[in-house]
Amino acid sequence: MIQPHPSAMNTTLRAALWMIGAIASFTTMAVAGRTVSTELDTFEIMLFRSLTGIVIVVGIAAMSGTLPQVGTQRLGLHATRNICHFAGQNLWFFAITMVPLAQVFALEFTTPIWVILLSPLLLKERMTAIGLISALIGFAGILIVARPDPANISPGLIAAAACAVFFALTAIITRKLTRTETITTILFYLTVMQAVFGLICAGYDGDISLPSAGNVPWVIVIGIAGLVAHFCLTKALSIAPASIVMPIDFVRLPTIAVVGMLLYDEPLEMLVFVGAIVIFAGNYLNITYATRMPRTEPSGSNISK
Repeated sequence: MIQPHPSAMNTTLRAALWMIGAIASFTTMAVAGRTVSTELDTFEIMLFRSLTGIVIVVGIAAMSGTLPQVGTQRLGLHATRNICHFAGQNLWFFAITMVPLAQVFALEFTTPIWVILLSPLLLKERMTAIGLISALIGFAGILIVARPDPANISPGLIAAAACAVFFALTAIITRKLTRTETITTILFYLTVMQAVFGLICAGYDGDISLPSAGNVPWVIVIGIAGLVAHFCLTKALSIAPASIVMPIDFVRLPTIAVVGMLLYDEPLEMLVFVGAIVIFAGNYLNITYATRMPRTEPSGSNISK
């Protein structure tokens, strides 16, 4: 029997360890977001999350000497990216307060499917037959998870499905930005612009609620967890290909399902798992096909939340 090469096993293990950090951070952010939602609306959550992010990003960039990299050459594209991200993140925070966490995470896995469909329009990339089949499989999974019936459709379910579209747009624009912009620049404008968006949207009625003393730590956790999650995901993707990382990332679904059951008495619905597996199959088909091509592109694994 052929044994795996030790270096390949080591690479997979290192990627798995980073992904454990990403999964823990995404789960923590969902729990913290639901906790503070009792006194803060989604715009206020985004405002305080972004303020926390500014402190972290600027502090780390200053210590590492990368702050001078921040330029103003592509402000318009940064603004477009962050409007999409702001919309997607607000919909995500709204969804986690309205529907079971497992449903939100399952529908979020459709982000790469939307990347496949939107990339030809926005990046002029060619739609492949495998990409189209992957998208169709993914949408079959959406139907299983959402079970489109007037009795089952809710604003929370619509928000969970819509956030994936905005996260896909964010990923596509991030792909364009990474051709000329550094990670420090992207994260700097992410936090600063979204703080401004959050301030405008939260304060349009002249009333911005401040987190209570008990919720301040949770707000800080949201800001830290979001950045840590994507740092861990990026590190995992730098170590191992998406075809290895993505199956590990899928562990987020059973993890959040168990958390939802233990903390919020949410039922474990088998159809959600079945639909998520179908969505995963569509994504994985596209990724494995892409890895065999001479030129590979990320399949929606860029910074989303």
